[in-house]
Amino acid sequence: MNSVAFANDFREDFEIILKKDEQKKILVKYEKREKIFAFRWTLYANNGVVVLHSYDKFVAQNVLYLNHKNQSIRIVLRDDEKSFYNSPYFLLKFNEFDAKKNEVKFELYLYDSTMQIELKFLKNKD
Repeated sequence: MNSVAFANDFREDFEIILKKDEQKKILVKYEKREKIFAFRWTLYANNGVVVLHSYDKFVAQNVLYLNHKNQSIRIVLRDDEKSFYNSPYFLLKFNEFDAKKNEVKFELYLYDSTMQIELKFLKNKD
């Protein structure tokens, strides 16, 4: 079964620009739980960006490409156990690499149809 998400399905979207090895941390709150979603990119080669990310003690590495089916990562924020397709999640999408500035532009989309997630973008020193 294929699942297609449309722009109006997302509650919020954020543009995030990071330099190499600069980390972005986001505090994810729901019910009485707090978890950190953190990500950074470490390498841009062959039109792909290597992204390291962690959430809820799960650490992963992905290679994302522009205009390719591997352009984004889906991170489930809360396992509702009822339906995988209705659980809140982030979609982290690789949008652009700026070679002159050595920066990558990402878009972070929040899917949260039941409005159960609260986000706080943390400063790099937090």
